[in-house]
This record gives sequence, C-alpha cells and structure tokens, in this order.
Amino acid sequence: MTTHLHPHHRPGYAAAGWAGLYGVLALLWTLTGDGYPFGPNDPGGQLSLLRPVPADVGAPVLAGLALVTSVVMLAMAGPHAVRLSGVPRLLLLGYGWLVAAALLIVAPDGQVLAVAGYAPMLILSLPFGGLPVDYATVFTWSLLNKMLAVAGGLLVARTVLGWQRRTADRCVACGRGGPVSWTAPDRAARWGRWATWVAAAVPLVYALSRLAWLAGVPLGISADLLRELRDSGGVWAGAGLAAFAVVGAVLTLGLVRPWGERFPRWLPGLAGRPVPANLAVVPATLVAVAVGAASLGFLANPELARLIGAGDGAVAPMLLWPLWSVALAVAAYAYHLRRRGTCPRCKER
Repeated sequence: MTTHLHPHHRPGYAAAGWAGLYGVLALLWTLTGDGYPFGPNDPGGQLSLLRPVPADVGAPVLAGLALVTSVVMLAMAGPHAVRLSGVPRLLLLGYGWLVAAALLIVAPDGQVLAVAGYAPMLILSLPFGGLPVDYATVFTWSLLNKMLAVAGGLLVARTVLGWQRRTADRCVACGRGGPVSWTAPDRAARWGRWATWVAAAVPLVYALSRLAWLAGVPLGISADLLRELRDSGGVWAGAGLAAFAVVGAVLTLGLVRPWGERFPRWLPGLAGRPVPANLAVVPATLVAVAVGAASLGFLANPELARLIGAGDGAVAPMLLWPLWSVALAVAAYAYHLRRRGTCPRCKER
C-alpha cells in the first residue's frame, strides 16, 4: 500500500534530513581537521560573529547541535509528532527558534547580501568579458555553506512554526483557530502599510548616498575619499548597489499597491492576471533575512564605533539596516495575510 506524505509534514522531515546530513559533514570536519567553512577559515567573514571561533571548537559544536536538531525536527514532524505543554513545550520551542535564528542571521553574515547585491552586475557583465574580479574569490566554499545554512534555517523555522501551531490546537497550515483579530486582512492592511513604507524608505537612503558619490557629491565622506573612489572605479560599484536598492524599494511598494496583486497592463501575456503571493513573499523574506544577517555582523564590529566617532557618514545609512530587515519581514507577512484567502485545510477565511 502506498502512503502519501502530507505537504505540511514534508518540511519537518526535510529539516531533520538536512540537519542530520550537515551533522555528519561537521563530524567529518572534526575528525579530519579540514573543510570547516566558518570562523578563521572563512576568507569573506571579516564581519562574521563566528570569526573568533576556531575550527577545532566550531566543528564539533556544530556537529553536536546539528545532530540534536535532527532529532528535535523528527520529534516535531509528521502526524505522530510529540505533544507537549507548559514548560517542556516552551523549552523545545525556544531551542527550535534559537537554532533557526542562528542559521538565518548568525551563520550567513554580510557576504550573502553583498553577493546578492553585486550578482546583477556580475551576470550582466559576463557577455562583455565580466568585471575585473576573481570569481573564485566570490563564489567560495564558505559562501555555499552560508546559503545552505539559510536553506536549513528556513526549513527549521517552518517546522517549528507548524509544531507550535499544532500544539496550540491551531491550524498547521494557516495558524487560524483563535480570536487573533490583528491577522485579519483589513487589520493587516493597516499595519502592513506602515511597515512597507519604512522598508522602502531605508534602501532609498542608502541609494541616495551612493548615487551622490557617482554625481561627484561627497555626501557623508571627504573629498579625498571621493576622489579615490572615482579613480578606482569604486563609485560605479556603489552605483550598482544603489540601483539594486532602488529596484528593491520599488518592488517593496508592490506589497501595498494594486500592481503587487495583479500584473500591470503593459506586461504582455500577464496583464491583469493575479500575482502569485509567493512571488512577492519569498523574495521579500529572503532579502529580510540577508539584511538581518548583514546588520548583525555590521553592528557587532568593533570598528563601527571608531568610524562613527570619526564622522564617517558612509556607514550612517547602514545603521538603519536592522530597521529595514524587520520592516520588510513584517510587510511581507502582512501581504501574506491579505492574500492567503480561505485555508484549504481548515476552510477558515
């Protein structure tokens, strides 16, 4: 007899499998002393919180945490997941959410956001010979592991959320089942609008400074530094990131605009069709995670205080990145609440 795995059970088993395989990989790093991608072994992790942790400590700790997490995910997965209440439930939820947070915003650091920002320029330049960079130093083993950490973090978060709902006697698919009026579509439209405008404004502040440099205006920096950036071509890299930020800000506004729910008329083949909700929610969530990870490493950098004390205005827009991350995540969630409709599992709307 063939048994079918319910879609809402798949993330739990996937998370358990991911954590188990990564735990075995970390055990190999521990035994061989080779391959650990974080800490001092990470050439792009200058702002990583894991930078001070040596490989002979980080690898076995990672192995232990990953293998324990695999067991926890199995306990939370499937129709026969454990049911706890009171303090044991809170402790298990706390562990699950801490692991998800570590994977999503501690392990990746700012390199993931930097590569995402430069990726359009790197790809568009390929037909013309590419940019004068060594791609092997950009797409590294450490970067791959950071992306794997984000993927694992999303699986863990989805599993923990489902178990949290199940043990609270709510719908596993949508979370409905109680008088939580703030998630109603009309309420979500109100608080989501504020979050969306904030999430769109912060990257525009960043873009303004970099575009000013391209125009020859030393906004927040000295004239000498601007001259160096213009001579080295650094202003063009900044302009590329600024363009990425502007496009992101415009797309963010789609979370509260009509064209964010139905494709505009000028799009051939798509005009007037509904925009799939995940087409907006998934990218917005990933960007919010990447910005949050970059913010954590940036704010924890001891050099930041010196730069601020020296009046370095170049870093000022990045001080708003934590706000950007939170606002974008909230805006994406509000959009999801407005667009989710009737739940196919519990039939509530």
